[in-house]
Order: sequence, then structure tokens, then C-alpha cells
Amino acid sequence: MMTQVIVVNGGSSSGKSGIIRCLQAVLPDPWLALGTDTLVEAMPASMRASDGGIGFAADGKVSVGPEFRALEAAWIEGIAAMARAGARIVVDEVFLGGPYSQQRWRKALEGLRVLWVGVRCEATVAAGRELARGDRTRGMAASQADAVHHGVTYDLEVDTTHTEAMECARAIAARVD
Repeated sequence: MMTQVIVVNGGSSSGKSGIIRCLQAVLPDPWLALGTDTLVEAMPASMRASDGGIGFAADGKVSVGPEFRALEAAWIEGIAAMARAGARIVVDEVFLGGPYSQQRWRKALEGLRVLWVGVRCEATVAAGRELARGDRTRGMAASQADAVHHGVTYDLEVDTTHTEAMECARAIAARVD
């Protein structure tokens, strides 16, 4: 069976999006790129201003409420349904809940061929990228750099601290059936 889904997990500013763009360029078949940022952008603005939605604290911590979790669960099931319908999908994720986050995805993707990829980046490097980007809450990259990997299992890990996105993408592509 061919790989149907690639789940890429890493902290904010770790380089996931760049790797995914490179993956789309090097993989022979078309792959959709969908991720947590896409989900947040699709939500109404009111979800960023309520206890039930998603909040970004001044120190970079992210909190999510029950309304966000309900929409996220539907989102995950929708991505799984697209993969079952034949779309090949790369998921750009941040496992804020560590193994609990991965378990939700594992359950939804059961029966599909999934490649689990961890994207690591030293906290200081990710924090520098975060500052250069200017579109993230300061502190988010450092607080997520290691935390999103605790208790998570991968088929492959890449580290963008000193490795370019294209090289990471090629390593991932080599593992795709």
C-alpha cells in the first residue's frame, strides 16, 4: 500500500512549512498541504477571542477550549476522509498535547498508510526565526521546540537547526512509498 498521509509535527518556526513546500516539489504525485494554521485561519475571528476557542498568551503559550477541540476533531476526520477518497495529504501539525494529540490522529487515520515525521529545531534557532518572521507571538517557538515531541513516536525525524528544508524534504520523500 502506498503512503497516503504524511503527518509532520514540530513546534512553531521549526521549518515545517518550508519542508512541506519542498516535499510538494520533490514528490512525484500531487500532495495537498493542510495544517493547523489552515484550521485556525478558517475559524471565525470570534474563536480567537473566547475561552471556548484558541488563545495566544503574551508568553507564547497556546490554550484551546472545547469549541476549538470540537472543530478540530471534525477537521481531523475530514482530512482522513479526503485521504480515504484518494487525496495524498501532508499534515502540518503542532502536537500541543504530545501523545494525546498523536493518538487523535492515529484513531482518525486508522487503516491508512501514514508516515509520522518529527521536525526538530533548537529552541534558540526557532526563536530567532520567530522574531524574523514577525507574525508569531514571541516565546511560542521556544516553548514548543521540545514540548511537542514529548511522548510522540515517529517513523523519521529531521532537524532543521543546521539542515536546509530541501535536504529534509528529500529525506522524507525517500521514505514515501
